[in-house]
Amino acid sequence: MIDFTINKEGYRHNIEKARENNIVIPTIKQMQHPELIPDSIKEKLKATGLWDVDPVNLFRITWKNEPKEAGGLFRDVPNYIELPSALTGVKARIFAMVGKWFPTGCHKVGASFGCLAPRLVTGQFDATYHKAVWPSTGNYCRGGAFNSKLLSCDSIAILPAEMSRERFEWLSKIAGEVIATPGCESNVKEIFDKTWELRQRPEVMIFNQFEEMGNPLWHYNVTGYAMADVFESIKGENDRFAGACFTSGSAGTMSAGDYLKEQYPSLKLGVGEALQCPTILDNGFGGHRIEGIGDKHIPWIHNVKNTDMAIAIDDEDSQRLLRLFNTEAGKNYIVNTLGLDKDFVDTLSWLGISGIANILCCIKMAKYYELTEHDILGTVLTDSAVMYQSRIAELNEMYGDYSEQAAELDHNLHMLGLKTDSLIELRYTDRKRIHNLKYYTWVEQQGRTAEELNALWYDTEGTWDAVHKQAQQLDELIDQFNADVGILK
Repeated sequence: MIDFTINKEGYRHNIEKARENNIVIPTIKQMQHPELIPDSIKEKLKATGLWDVDPVNLFRITWKNEPKEAGGLFRDVPNYIELPSALTGVKARIFAMVGKWFPTGCHKVGASFGCLAPRLVTGQFDATYHKAVWPSTGNYCRGGAFNSKLLSCDSIAILPAEMSRERFEWLSKIAGEVIATPGCESNVKEIFDKTWELRQRPEVMIFNQFEEMGNPLWHYNVTGYAMADVFESIKGENDRFAGACFTSGSAGTMSAGDYLKEQYPSLKLGVGEALQCPTILDNGFGGHRIEGIGDKHIPWIHNVKNTDMAIAIDDEDSQRLLRLFNTEAGKNYIVNTLGLDKDFVDTLSWLGISGIANILCCIKMAKYYELTEHDILGTVLTDSAVMYQSRIAELNEMYGDYSEQAAELDHNLHMLGLKTDSLIELRYTDRKRIHNLKYYTWVEQQGRTAEELNALWYDTEGTWDAVHKQAQQLDELIDQFNADVGILK
């Protein structure tokens, strides 16, 4: 459960700071239904860029932003793309909601909001004293630093040194401090070690996405809700929502699957990871290149008991397809050989590396269950190729000039040729085995108790279900906070 205890002194300081900086905080309900956002806020958004460091952009933490770089308002249906069978090679329909049109170009700005907002509107986090620490494998610390900046809070971003250059360049302008820890996406332990070191500083407050229940609260209530909206808008008379797949990362998006399984009980929920680090599949370890997902542990906030399938994706597949979707020769192949519309092909740049891996998970699920054209699968595109231009340049340098012939080979080998290997349909005992792995990270290393761990498995109503329902209480606290600030007209 999320602690909503009020710290009166911190609350008073936060009210004063919000008043000084013209800060109004959005509710979860407004993120689900942007039409509820006050007209005065919408007028400000018409003159504000999507990535501008302006508190009004807190109201763009929603999947329903207009796909515009500046001045956009909101859509009735979340931003998504549907990938045609000519590209995926499966009959099942696959759609992916687009993270590019969030501030920072990534939906992690929502997850970080879900972690910070409860402590801000209760005064537990004092914006005049505390520094917000955002441990991450890349995008979460970007979202956290951005939200901190919008809310006039100091921040410290932590991410692995081998993440893309674009992330570090952007963070250097937004975060108060940037700390690069050793290794790549798989080196989460090194990130956790740094947070324990920082805990010794009294002004520091850690917002660990891998254990903060505000992360699944946000994804359950906002991402899950949005995915159901997309499905309802595209389904045919005989179509069913067959499945959803998400690479693990912090496992926050897996809570969107919890929501979907409640709405569509036959839906299968798959979790993806890198083949080079198959922790879920094989208790394995290793480095990989699917940027933005963390490995070698099971996140505290992953509701493993509700997960139906574990799917490993070869990072070479995601790299080759990144090149296919973002070079002229690759685009020409998709238009000329596959016969797909150029406007659609241009949207393939909305797929970042982990988004590509999510699509590949859906393809493998579709093949395993032999899904038909009446089956629909959903996923998310965490970020876009904007964050990976340096990686594309590295691939071009590594493999030489790209051609339509090379593009055809990559498409056939790394997408059409996917098989159902490195995949497991999880039995009850499989799920419990994976859940039990949390002990070694969270109880032995991170201060959790075995009783808390058992509660996540045996008391779902008092843990997962209870947290999901706390969105209403959070909204009430946000409304009270905004009323006390007193600037919303």
